[in-house]
Amino acid sequence: MDQIAKQERSRKRIEIILETTEKILLEDGIDQITIANISNRSGLKRTSTYKFFQTPEAIKSMLISNYLNMCALDFEEKTSNINTSEPSVVVMRSVEILFNFYSEHESVQKLLLSSSAILPVEKEPFHNLSNKIQSFVEMNISLPDIFNKDGVFRVITQIILSIFALNTKESGSLNEVGKIEAHRAAHAYLLNWLNQSS
Repeated sequence: MDQIAKQERSRKRIEIILETTEKILLEDGIDQITIANISNRSGLKRTSTYKFFQTPEAIKSMLISNYLNMCALDFEEKTSNINTSEPSVVVMRSVEILFNFYSEHESVQKLLLSSSAILPVEKEPFHNLSNKIQSFVEMNISLPDIFNKDGVFRVITQIILSIFALNTKESGSLNEVGKIEAHRAAHAYLLNWLNQSS
């Protein structure tokens, strides 16, 4: 019973750290995410924060993973068969869903789309999101069954998010230019792969 209580207390402290980090991100900016600031704002001792996260980058990494998981859930909820076999239309719908998610979540834009954040392309949350995009595309388009299909969609996902990040950095926020460019680049990559596979 004592072990369960400790686990619950640890889970709550991690939640407090992540919530506090998100508040700092929104109110003060990404550069103010430090262990000292998080500890002061959360009311936790620095030792408690360090127990769970050795560096601010570790906290950012967990937040990014959470955001990617949220994005994957949102993507899955908003996709359905759109009765087209036109790659451009399917890719545009994918880009629009991601664009709307990022546009509606300022904290996601500030962290995941910031120039200082590292996109965790080797982590499960990123793979989960790319798998959702792949499933949606395959729902509408017959894709060749070859060994590197998963890798292709990881690259497509990375292209979209990287262009969103560049657009955010250059413009101060995500805008239609980012959406158009993400569609153009992801569609071109998909077509190139389809042409090579046929």
